Amino acid sequence: MSQTVGFIFARGGSKGFPRKNLASFRGKPLIAHAIEAGRDARKVDRVVVSTDDSEIAEAARQWGAEVPFLRPAHLASDNAPEWLAWQHALETVEKEGGPVGLFVSIPPTAPLRTAADVDACIGHFESGEFDVVLTVAPAARNPYFNMVTLDGAGRAQLVIPPKETVHHRQSAPEVFDITTVCYVVGPAFLKSASGLFDGRVGAVTVPVERAVDIDTETDLRIAEALAGAAP
Repeated sequence: MSQTVGFIFARGGSKGFPRKNLASFRGKPLIAHAIEAGRDARKVDRVVVSTDDSEIAEAARQWGAEVPFLRPAHLASDNAPEWLAWQHALETVEKEGGPVGLFVSIPPTAPLRTAADVDACIGHFESGEFDVVLTVAPAARNPYFNMVTLDGAGRAQLVIPPKETVHHRQSAPEVFDITTVCYVVGPAFLKSASGLFDGRVGAVTVPVERAVDIDTETDLRIAEALAGAAP
């Protein structure tokens, strides 16, 4: 019987924030929050961690995830596309345990997500309309209004010039940031495609306060402040 597997991808290396995936957040390593979100999600059957790092692997096991393999070094470098790590994880798990019904990525860098966010993404995918479902949050900047490019002479131009003049950001077309809260991918699509946007992509909107992506220590402090302000 195929299962919905929550995968957590956690490299040992991180130039901007060393040992980021083990950084403490609210008394637990970041990876523990992702593991708990996967284990608490009603629609996830297993939680598997893909890492190249033995310390991360041990922490993952302590917090209840499976670590049935270590990721090869060539898939854990700064320049390695994560899509290839996704394909490797899916292939490895299927070789050992049979077909995966649904692939769910739960990145450790979004510790404010909830299990309900994960379930919402899976539910949206189950509509049958998409090859991929990702999460988005309303963007603070807008390429139609307050984002520019600079040419060789230093002249500024809107990233996307609107057809009509936009005087207020609220009047510009709504845009969204892709977040690292959750990704849901059909296994057949993951095996055959070269990236997310090769297929039909659906989106689930999450509030910005649950979408903080930890890439620096400053991001971690912001997430701690938001967590402390939550009711």
